[in-house]
Amino acid sequence: MKTTIDVAEALLREAREVASRDRTTLKDLVQEGLRRVLDERRPRREAFRLRAIEPVGGGFQPDFADGDWQRVRDEIYRGRGT
Repeated sequence: MKTTIDVAEALLREAREVASRDRTTLKDLVQEGLRRVLDERRPRREAFRLRAIEPVGGGFQPDFADGDWQRVRDEIYRGRGT
């Protein structure tokens, strides 16, 4: 999409020099700058946090109360070919 913007002459001159030096186009340089500004100004979401839950009934079954995940996994896959 084409648009027209007014840019200070000194800024445009410097941008053209940077684009030339970096072997890119003024268009690409402007788009990169806009992306950076928009990323900086985009509202940040709080990181998702899974809420802690307490197990109903006191947690593990008595056979697994020691929390040995190897035993739990073995029990889950018992009789399923592994």
